[in-house]
Amino acid sequence: MGNFFTSLFSGSSESPEESKAKEDKKNFDIFKYDGVRAQKIGQVTYAIKCFLEALKIQSDFETMGYLAVAYTSVNQLEEASQVYDQMVEAEPDHLSTWITRANLAYMMERYESVIEGTTYVIEKDNTLANAFYLRGKAYQGLSDLLNALADLTRTIALKDDYTEAYLSRAEVLLGMRQADEALTDVEKALELSPEEEALYLLRGQIHESQDNLDAAHEDYQYVLDLNPFNEDAYVMKGKLLIKQGKPAEAADLFTDAIELKPDFAKAFAERGRAYTLLGKSKEALEDLKQAIELDPQGEEAKKIEGQHTNFDDMYKGGIF
Repeated sequence: MGNFFTSLFSGSSESPEESKAKEDKKNFDIFKYDGVRAQKIGQVTYAIKCFLEALKIQSDFETMGYLAVAYTSVNQLEEASQVYDQMVEAEPDHLSTWITRANLAYMMERYESVIEGTTYVIEKDNTLANAFYLRGKAYQGLSDLLNALADLTRTIALKDDYTEAYLSRAEVLLGMRQADEALTDVEKALELSPEEEALYLLRGQIHESQDNLDAAHEDYQYVLDLNPFNEDAYVMKGKLLIKQGKPAEAADLFTDAIELKPDFAKAFAERGRAYTLLGKSKEALEDLKQAIELDPQGEEAKKIEGQHTNFDDMYKGGIF
């Protein structure tokens, strides 16, 4: 009878708890889908705020996924990693989340974490090629070439058109001084992805290891023809020219690269080496200074760290 009169005079039979639950659901949906819309149009900071507010109201797996993607897109990798940790804890059988989490860990060079996560996935389902691929890449990052080779081979057995797996296995084989086998993998990958620049660069390195320097030169130049802004191609071709006893050509090449990309620190460093071979010590020193100013945490800066008190002593110290 009491509920009847409550309904009669208030127009509703909802309890306060039910009203609050309905309001929470409404607010959750507003925050979640405002975040989704913001993310679609590139307003990622606002999207993150929306997802965080939604998750304060309700722990929702899908919203956590949106939040992790948003964090990753703005390079907040630590925050994204924490969200993925929560997601795999919430739904441990959702294997695609484990793989996405492992991808992120690989980006952060947390190779042990990649191996742990992908091993969990493989134990649940040993038919997922990308799990073996990621674990193989993690072993490669740890310089465990035998385990890397085993996992990358298993990847290819499961998916014989996996271009990245052929490329990575070729890198591993080259590291194991098995150049002929590495070349076979690269050629197979090129059949699958004939415009992939990284494959030509790797093939050039393989040719160099076989002392086939003309073929290596052709591969590096082909990449520059495809993409005049490919920094690795400039560095590899320039080093090859120096190996061939052509430092003047190498210096000219790096000058061209610097004209295209004035902040190309590695090109300054490599041109400095070429100038050193040409006896141009002043120019070499200026290039070294420029390389370190552009990349204070780079290879050249690390070489001189704690060894010299000023730039004037660098050349004398044999930095090149």
